[in-house]
Amino acid sequence: MNAGVLPMPDLHAGFGRFASDGLSDRGKLRDRNEDAILVREDLGLWAVADGLGGHSAGDYASRAVIERLDALQRPHDLVEFIEAIEDALRAVNQELRELAQTRQVDIIASTVVLLVGAEDLAVCGWVGDSRAYGFDGARLAQLTRDHVASYDEDEDPSAPGAPMAGGALTRAIGADDELFVDWAVIARRPGQTFVLCSDGINKEMSDEEIAAECRRHGEPGALARRLLDTALARAGRDNISVVTVRRGGAEP
Repeated sequence: MNAGVLPMPDLHAGFGRFASDGLSDRGKLRDRNEDAILVREDLGLWAVADGLGGHSAGDYASRAVIERLDALQRPHDLVEFIEAIEDALRAVNQELRELAQTRQVDIIASTVVLLVGAEDLAVCGWVGDSRAYGFDGARLAQLTRDHVASYDEDEDPSAPGAPMAGGALTRAIGADDELFVDWAVIARRPGQTFVLCSDGINKEMSDEEIAAECRRHGEPGALARRLLDTALARAGRDNISVVTVRRGGAEP
């Protein structure tokens, strides 16, 4: 990450300007929940991790990601916090690589999508196909780009709202010796809502449906419950996790 592009506002003033909630469910078909979530308003840090289904210890991998993030302390400087997050994820990546070797399995891995809140902006980071959306009161935008390779050359699986079938993950924590985290900086807008989710949400709901729920439910707890319940009311093919974050206050 090129830290030089990020401004460095007074971060401590921004922690109390967010409200958030999160929910996770194993869904209808999976034997266990391999997702894990983090809701830390005091740190200005939220995350969803999705252990790779069908692989060994996916639930362990997602928990390891969330526990390492949960143990972080937030420094005053935003760039230092982003660097600490990257260091934590790289440490988990190495741990999972070593564990897979010890257990003599191909891979133990997890995706992650995370949001860092600050006074004047927010920063989104991700590895894999767990997604972050931003809603400005009128329009929903996908903030992340799925790390997925499509089997169909005519279809871009990383486009917002694209179906998940027919693609394969190209990046995950624990998948490769070297870890690369993608980052996006989001400018501050009053009343912003962010949705972080595992693919158990966007497998069952289109972006238009997610946007409609964001319009109907401004309170984070109500929005998270509605998104999870809607996904469960459908096929519920995968574990389902969602974290919703709303920025409070008005523009100065």
